[in-house]
Amino acid sequence: MPTCAASRKQKDCGVGANIDLGGRDGTDRGAAGGIGIASPGAICRSGQFNFRLVKVHGGLAYIAGHGPFDSARPLVQGRLGDDLTVDQGYEAARLTALAILASLKHELGSLDRVSEWIRAVGYVQAAPGFDQNPLVVNGFSDLIVELWGEAGRHARSAPGQGPSPSNVPIIVDAIAAVD
Repeated sequence: MPTCAASRKQKDCGVGANIDLGGRDGTDRGAAGGIGIASPGAICRSGQFNFRLVKVHGGLAYIAGHGPFDSARPLVQGRLGDDLTVDQGYEAARLTALAILASLKHELGSLDRVSEWIRAVGYVQAAPGFDQNPLVVNGFSDLIVELWGEAGRHARSAPGQGPSPSNVPIIVDAIAAVD
């Protein structure tokens, strides 16, 4: 049975506190027009991992794979085409974007340092025959473009995959330019 906190509207999901979008919430130079986004807690890593969630080098932030997590708790679980609909996958991808933003803010101190989004890969946990991966990953891309405008448009791939960590429906890794 899938767990889907994402089936509610994003602003009503009650995940974490409101994220400081560094002026991207419509109060400043932001493109989102005050969309009232709630932020998950930054992903908590146990001692079993020897990698960083965000690595900044040469003006780029390399963002490790993130899923729809609030800290260590998965917010959505299941497989597209079996347990979850495209709409539920889209919302899971939006929650994944928020998890990435929380990690970026934790690493950079401010999302204002993100000047442009370069690339994203959204790995969709899909049942055999499911072929709507791009529609699912649009949840990530649409939110990034809502917040960064043209600077949020990135190159993207949306491959399907087998089982994923904690049975989450999507994992996204990305590269963003930072100041």
